[in-house]
Amino acid sequence: MPHTRASFKQNRIRTFFLSFESSPKKRDSVEEIQEEIEKTGLTYIQMRLPVEKITPEFEAKLNDKLEHNILHAKIRESTDVDLENVMNIYNKAWLTSNTPFSQISTESLKEISDYSDTVILIAKVYGSDAGFIILDYEGSNREYGIIAGLGILPRFQRRGLATILGLAAWKYFKEKGVKELRCEVYKDNNASYNFIKSLGFEEFGKKSYKVDGFINE
Repeated sequence: MPHTRASFKQNRIRTFFLSFESSPKKRDSVEEIQEEIEKTGLTYIQMRLPVEKITPEFEAKLNDKLEHNILHAKIRESTDVDLENVMNIYNKAWLTSNTPFSQISTESLKEISDYSDTVILIAKVYGSDAGFIILDYEGSNREYGIIAGLGILPRFQRRGLATILGLAAWKYFKEKGVKELRCEVYKDNNASYNFIKSLGFEEFGKKSYKVDGFINE
């Protein structure tokens, strides 16, 4: 069956973020990972957070955490001139991963950012770009806000910057009137799973993807 424009976009973004999905199980070669994809596919946990469950109390709790965060990050929407910085953040975050995947290029990033519904938010800390989050939409009426990917420079990881970007994503989607936030987490990525759970997301299913050329794109 031919890929729709939407499914092609989703596969491109998923491929882009595979390098963040380090597994606790040691994998000795790209060939072993390719074999896993061919046999069983890559399994992602589907997670969602209905807007109705984001109570004023929960939002106030998150805002309180941000007010006491020493990073005081500034959030902005990216433009084409920011893509090199996003690439650098991604590639430095990639160095902390245990998975043997290639670094990203600005050309690949531009393919993603050129989709009309895709937005990249960037967090600036102490005058330098330190993290980003990629947002997208699904549904016939764009009713689902998708957190498609997240990258943080190693020195700012586990310091609350991901939470800052997560709340920025919620505020962005809230203004757009979405009814539910969604994301996918690779099944072995425990750190990302626990972070998403801490924001109130719950599992609602699993999907396995088999994509030709997934590793090498």
